[in-house]
Amino acid sequence: MLELNKENFEQEVLEAEGLVFVDFWSNGCEPCKALMPDVLQLAKQYGDKIKFCSLDITKARRLAIKQKVLGLPTMLMYKDGEKVGEINQDTATIANIEAMIKEHYA
Repeated sequence: MLELNKENFEQEVLEAEGLVFVDFWSNGCEPCKALMPDVLQLAKQYGDKIKFCSLDITKARRLAIKQKVLGLPTMLMYKDGEKVGEINQDTATIANIEAMIKEHYA
């Protein structure tokens, strides 16, 4: 998974062509850490057509807020720089995450 930060987010996500999955997380978020192994497995499974990235929001809080990430865990799917899918703290199960990926995986 590609590690995102304030410097590369725009280029790697908003200016990217195709599908980009971004896992917004922080070290203090236990549900985020619990989901991480499954998300890494999905990255291996679907990484041929989707770019998988993660962003530690403790280092990029304003950036996360700008992307309307108001709670953790949050996973967003972008297509050609536009947000096309979202999983938030209310829906963050591995089944829902995989369903969002499959919806856009072609």
